[in-house]
Amino acid sequence: MKRLTFFCGVLFLPFLTHAQTNGQNEKTSLTKLDSVVVQATRAGEKTPIAHSELNLKEMKQSSPVQSLPMMLSLMPSVVSSTEGGNGLGYSSLRVRGSDGSRINVTLNGVALNDAESQEVFWVNIPSLTSILQDVQLQRGVGTSTNGPAAFGASINMRTLCSSPSPYGIAEVGVASYNTYLSTIGAGTGILRNGLSFDIIFSHNSGDGYIRNAMTDLNSLFASAAWMKNNSSLRFTYILGDHVSGLTWEGISREQMEKDRKYNPSGLYYDKAGNIHYYNNETDNYKQHHFQLSHTYSTNSGLVFNSTIHYTLGDGYYENYKASKKFSEYGLANQTVDGAEYKRSDVIIRQAMDNRSINLLTNMIYNGEKFSGTTGLTYTYFDGDHFGRLIWSMYNGGIDPDYQWYLNTGYKNDYSVFAKGEYDFSDKFMAYADMQYRGVSYMIKGNDKDFAIMNFNKRYGFFNPKLGISFTPDKKNQLYLSLSVSHREPSRSDIKESVKSGMADRLLAERLFDYEAGYKFVSDRLALSANLYFMEYKNQLVPTGKLSETGYVIKENVKSSYRRGLELAAAWEIMKWLKLDGNLTLSNNKIVNYTSWTDLFDNPDDWNRLQQRSSFYKKTDISYSPSVTGMCKAQFLPGRGYMMELIGKYVGKQYYDNTSDDSRSIPSYYTATLHLGKSFNISTSTTLDLNFYVDNLFNRMYFSNAWVYMAEFADNSARYIEEGLFPQAGRNFSLKASFRF
Repeated sequence: MKRLTFFCGVLFLPFLTHAQTNGQNEKTSLTKLDSVVVQATRAGEKTPIAHSELNLKEMKQSSPVQSLPMMLSLMPSVVSSTEGGNGLGYSSLRVRGSDGSRINVTLNGVALNDAESQEVFWVNIPSLTSILQDVQLQRGVGTSTNGPAAFGASINMRTLCSSPSPYGIAEVGVASYNTYLSTIGAGTGILRNGLSFDIIFSHNSGDGYIRNAMTDLNSLFASAAWMKNNSSLRFTYILGDHVSGLTWEGISREQMEKDRKYNPSGLYYDKAGNIHYYNNETDNYKQHHFQLSHTYSTNSGLVFNSTIHYTLGDGYYENYKASKKFSEYGLANQTVDGAEYKRSDVIIRQAMDNRSINLLTNMIYNGEKFSGTTGLTYTYFDGDHFGRLIWSMYNGGIDPDYQWYLNTGYKNDYSVFAKGEYDFSDKFMAYADMQYRGVSYMIKGNDKDFAIMNFNKRYGFFNPKLGISFTPDKKNQLYLSLSVSHREPSRSDIKESVKSGMADRLLAERLFDYEAGYKFVSDRLALSANLYFMEYKNQLVPTGKLSETGYVIKENVKSSYRRGLELAAAWEIMKWLKLDGNLTLSNNKIVNYTSWTDLFDNPDDWNRLQQRSSFYKKTDISYSPSVTGMCKAQFLPGRGYMMELIGKYVGKQYYDNTSDDSRSIPSYYTATLHLGKSFNISTSTTLDLNFYVDNLFNRMYFSNAWVYMAEFADNSARYIEEGLFPQAGRNFSLKASFRF
């Protein structure tokens, strides 16, 4: 409570400063003040950080079925995937091979990452791109940010700024697999009294590519802003409400050859042995975001920004489970009509209910030679995880609200940082960024297997960043940087270590990120090259090792690295022809790695024996392709007409850490054709029509996978269970956007 009081005091300091300096009358545009909200965590034009931008125009021109991870897949070193096979529903991305739990994501400077898993579940805010002004993706450690550590990349997003004039928008879209999309919105513009109001609602639905990949997605964005002289106050509310079919199981290679669209989720047999699929095998989640932000700019170049952000979320996924023992749910055998049953088909709901509050304040100074930012952030999170059995085929009096497990996580996360850029001359600029981050995390209660979850630990991390930029002229820039980042284990890492009795061996991870780059920009040509060396200490990886009680153990590997070269180019050959592309070549290795495989006596009895180990002097890090690339050609044949041909290549990647080709995702190449036409109906009214063909050449590929493998002491063939995630073949979408 003392810490919270302290942070609240610091948070409201800018408000007090404003009250004492109300003599300042110079007016600053609202758009500029809005940008301050994210300026504290963004890289500037000369900052020695590898970064890319996605602007409002590019998001408006993208396919309506593409989630933000799919849009970002065209940036250097980014690989995206969807569970359902097309853009709606669950999607994810990796940057330089780093998964979502290692990518820091902020919205208006506030971290969106789940405090426990450190992931961002993009489906929780459907149609996110319809409410965004712009996005910056920083590769590597990047600049200091709020929330979980940027351990491979950071994504910084800003919601829409207030429009100077009133407006209305309406978008409708249709796509393959019975997909329908709609967005409506309106804004008052900035009124004479400085007020402005905006509201946008989106609804998307579809069947998805694979069976049970249905989606029913709703989102609402509402914003009220006020500007007076050099001050702005903005309240933002975001609602995300989604229902989607469960698609996380994947399918085997053999099944994929028979039916790429198959999904086993919800499978069960009736008493006659006929196959059925439960019709409510779904994930259901609703999330509310409330954000209040105040910005004040002084004539001396100082800008103060403070934000309060509250998130409230709850949801569950529902499963049909066939022939389960009652003891698995802490129940006694059930007696029905005089017969005793040890097993039964059941329906369960595994749920979560969480809330978090984020407080942050920044002070920014922009001078002639020096610009600097200092910031303070505090986040408190608590979340319940619980499971209920809501139906049983054989029920001898089970409580209809029967709950068989409950555990709660509490997390405090605070950080303070100061960063600055100093121009020694017109050519040399030095950059320094220092951050201290403190984390305390506690879990209590029991898990679904009745294991007691008692954990309480504190972490403290110092993350310095240094760099220098050399700009010999307006066209050329060279830079060097060194960044350090630390990351605490996620909830799943901690859970399994607690259950295996090895929580004391679980260490935080550390990353040294060395980068060197070159940029060239002229009127029609832009080139960039970035060389990176990401050296990890104690990186957590799944080794396949199990504890004595059967829990998966993640272990810290002492040494691993990601090293690569990123190239990008954009060339406006003529006013009607533009080319754009990027290429990443990388080497991603674990040094001195031991993999563990389950061992059983024979495939008939399956009696567990001691696990077998395999040692690798050097092996590839899973899900880390050594080659990725993108190319795009844009044609503008006439006024309002546009055609784009886009290609994306992803090289071979492994889905375990053994570099075994039999457990790899083959390289794949996909292409997209985009045709567009804009109509200027009046000076303030436009109609845009866009048609898309995704996977133009109908490639039959899969983009993600998992594997479980076991061996037998009698030298029988290995048992391999895999889950592959096939992506949609050629598919189409059409979008009409009307703005007035």
